[in-house]
Amino acid sequence: MILNEVKDYLFIALGLFIYTIAFTVFLMPYQIVAGGVTGLSAIIYYATGFHLENTYIIINGVLLIVALKILGVKFLMKTIFAIFTLYMMLMIAQDLIPKQENGLPFKLMGEGQDFMSMIIGCVLTGIALATVFTNNGSTGGTDVIAASVNKYHPNVSLGNVLIAADFCIIGSCMFFPQFGTYLERAHKVMFGFCVMAMENYTLDYVMNARRQSVQFMIFTKKWQEIANAIGTEMNHGVTILDGHGWYTGQQMKVLCILAKKNESVNMFRLIKMIDPQAFVSQSSVIGVYGEGFDEMKVKIKEKKKMKIVFATNNQHKLSEIRNILGNRFEVVSLEDIGCHKDIPENGQTLNENALIKAKYVYDTYHLNCFSDDTGLEVEALGGAPGVYSARYAGGVGHDSDANMKKLLHELENKDNRKARFRTVIALIIDGKVKTFEGIVNGEIIKERRGGEGFGYDPIFQPEGYDKTFAELGVDVKNQISHRARASQKLADYLKTL
Repeated sequence: MILNEVKDYLFIALGLFIYTIAFTVFLMPYQIVAGGVTGLSAIIYYATGFHLENTYIIINGVLLIVALKILGVKFLMKTIFAIFTLYMMLMIAQDLIPKQENGLPFKLMGEGQDFMSMIIGCVLTGIALATVFTNNGSTGGTDVIAASVNKYHPNVSLGNVLIAADFCIIGSCMFFPQFGTYLERAHKVMFGFCVMAMENYTLDYVMNARRQSVQFMIFTKKWQEIANAIGTEMNHGVTILDGHGWYTGQQMKVLCILAKKNESVNMFRLIKMIDPQAFVSQSSVIGVYGEGFDEMKVKIKEKKKMKIVFATNNQHKLSEIRNILGNRFEVVSLEDIGCHKDIPENGQTLNENALIKAKYVYDTYHLNCFSDDTGLEVEALGGAPGVYSARYAGGVGHDSDANMKKLLHELENKDNRKARFRTVIALIIDGKVKTFEGIVNGEIIKERRGGEGFGYDPIFQPEGYDKTFAELGVDVKNQISHRARASQKLADYLKTL
């Protein structure tokens, strides 16, 4: 890890050294303008004589102060290193290189060689920037602006921000009378656009060449040995395909390998050592993405979550339903929408109670919503407590301890302890009502077990299990419970809308 970081910094420094040579030897002597903060600093230098390295460090200093709050210190460490390194290199290079009478570095290519000097300079700056970027570095300036904009506006690509900034910087030459007539200024701007195009072309070419991948198709009788050698010596995955020769009619294994282009020589050498008679096909591929290759840099458009009210303030129920529905829906509670009323549940059935609550929310707040009502139905008690499960022991509020105590007391002398949990969910979407039912069968045990869950969970043992809901835990319960089954039907229906 540390060695990789050191390697990155060394190559960033090398890239900046090449950039400094290109800028001071090939671009500055002919007053050729470019994009980025370095280009802007050069324009100011050509027009006013104010040293470009000073403008460069001032602008980047301001940008860094702003960016530190937006992007953080860790993100900017290599950028800070690159800015100060390039500042020092530009200053030293200008002191060392012989000067013309006007104070600019001497013209290495001679008089009238503006275009040729521009081509050489752009090729070198492109190579330099590619070296910096491929080693996780940045030269600061407009890169910092682009990263900051992209953080708050992900739909605006880094490339678009950089191009827009470069166009503005190069185009600013039109506003400096020191560059001569408008025709002469336009000439300088056009040179600047050529610099931008050629530099970007070189940058893309170098970076793509470095990332270029190839595909090998290897036809060999020694496929096992070659596959093993590639896997162990080159740390590459190998796909084995079944081949059938049309002419010979023989079956043969075919090895398919994706590798970096710069690994080709080692790949051929390894194949030839094992089977000199192997038939090998190598082809270039446009791109390989995934583990060991390039990252898929596409943005997945997130679907807008459907906001829906669950007519409850019971945090246990909310947590359970949110886990079941997942992140496809934004489930909010009554408290979240400002409803603090205790909605009466005076229906005679679970269906009626669920619909009463859902209808109240929809009519009052005009929001899509759903509500549930759950009852424990014990066979020996004729389906009781049923719709009165929450207040089975009487009194005010939901007293789970009292409810369980009463139920266990009423079942003391009964052999039939079969019971079922039943949940009914009433959904109202755009005025349309839909109901869903979930049932889980089981039995009431004789004593409480388990510390998780709520309500009657410690005394209800679902069919097919030797543990109560309170012992099974939230994850298991959310997969098999009555509410889970009704909620899954609700989720399946919501997906179809």
